Amino acid sequence: MTRPSRPRHRRGPDRRAAGSTSGRAQQRPTVPVTWQQYDVLLDSLAHRHTGRHIEQVTWDWRGPLDTERFTCAWQSVMDREAVLRTAVDWQPDPRVLPPGPHIVLHDHARADVVRHRAGSVDWDDLLERDRLRGFDLRRPAPLRLTLLDLPDGAPRPDGPLAAPATRVLLTFHHALLDAWSAFVLMDEFGRAYLAGGVLPGGERRPDIRDRARWLERQDPAAARDFFTRALPPGRPVLLPTLPGPETRQSGCGRAEARLSAAETGQLHRWAGTRAVSDSSVLHAVWALLLYRAAGTGGPTTVGFGITASGRGIALDAVERLVGPMRTCLPMAVEVDPAHRLEHLLATLRDRALDMAAYEWTSAGQVQQWTGSRTGRLLDSLVSVEAVPRPPADLRAGLSAAGIHFERQRASGAHTVFPVALLAHHLADGSLALAALYDRARLSDADAALLVTHCTRLLRHLPDTEQSATVADALAVLGTDRTPHMAAGRRRERLAEWLRPHSTGGPPTVEGTARER
Repeated sequence: MTRPSRPRHRRGPDRRAAGSTSGRAQQRPTVPVTWQQYDVLLDSLAHRHTGRHIEQVTWDWRGPLDTERFTCAWQSVMDREAVLRTAVDWQPDPRVLPPGPHIVLHDHARADVVRHRAGSVDWDDLLERDRLRGFDLRRPAPLRLTLLDLPDGAPRPDGPLAAPATRVLLTFHHALLDAWSAFVLMDEFGRAYLAGGVLPGGERRPDIRDRARWLERQDPAAARDFFTRALPPGRPVLLPTLPGPETRQSGCGRAEARLSAAETGQLHRWAGTRAVSDSSVLHAVWALLLYRAAGTGGPTTVGFGITASGRGIALDAVERLVGPMRTCLPMAVEVDPAHRLEHLLATLRDRALDMAAYEWTSAGQVQQWTGSRTGRLLDSLVSVEAVPRPPADLRAGLSAAGIHFERQRASGAHTVFPVALLAHHLADGSLALAALYDRARLSDADAALLVTHCTRLLRHLPDTEQSATVADALAVLGTDRTPHMAAGRRRERLAEWLRPHSTGGPPTVEGTARER
């Protein structure tokens, strides 16, 4: 068995900061990694400096911006939030039970804030370099801030010239944060900035240690039984593509499309008349494309991943918990071309609702529970992004100070999946779609075609009759060719020394949550 190389540690005083369990570092509070974190961490270790699992949120700051106050405000947030002071200890230590990778909570982490003058760097180059830079997760602080002053009179998104502004980039790693958490942190930062750079005292909120204790109390038996019954036997169709040759490309790609506000509203109303959510519609469209790629002509089981917020658990104030809460769960459904489209929509809706009770689990656990009975569970992902809106009092306070945030946007992180479909609603009411994909397997042209097929189906659905079948819905794609994807390389076996020990083995949680 191939043993992954361990991260090198510096000798001397810096060893503890790099995540070693020696000396006083053993006394720091620790939390074992969850299954979801484990998958992300192992993939990050294998694909360093590729931008995998790195997400970026950008917005324009209009109004006065004091760099020192900005930095102090973020430092105050980092001092408050435990997860922003964590690092990954990769090395198993027999003196720490259970062994394996742990999340170590440090006492302090420095806010990383850099500001560039207008015209000194190219924004697109800055985004790419920052994404590829990644993070050394052996050291605390899984995020950083970059500021770029915009030229005087830079246009607003809606056209007219505006006062000078600064573009802000928040970059973070999915192993320790998710997009929802990033927007919660932005709210906390806003309060700190308005208070002169120091976050005011507030309500007691849970942190990752509270969640670890909650997970420790869960009996996985019910979740195991549910997924064992819900997932059909046999191997589902996993990709919306046909086998194809090597692309001779590399890196991570992104293909985008957008439904206008009018089209999005029409689609939303159509979904409402069928008692399904927008996410169920996206799941149905992806299932249709998977079925089309199978080319069987009869009933076929398809499978793909869907995301869950992870915040539907019985933990007080969990909606404000900052951490890697988001999870991926496998969805498998039979698609029959003779069945009415409404039947497929209702089935996907009901499956997602049933899985919501077990959103604290992950696809890795489900794979272990079901074993080889189903083979691989998923190779693609559909994610409908949702982020919290800033509280009204915070928006009012910023406005009173002459500060406005514009163009807030989460980019989505490139993941282990060969292709993932991301959807999120924009402020103007439109729906943005993006396919994130492995360019070594899916060419840019085929990715663009895949997104085009998604948007054509979404625009067509509101025009379908209630009696429309799956075959009727797919007819809109006509004789368009199906995208192709090259075969992937076989993944190496996972090493025992990196085995996860949470939500499937009792985690060890030391220390107590900080009062806020």
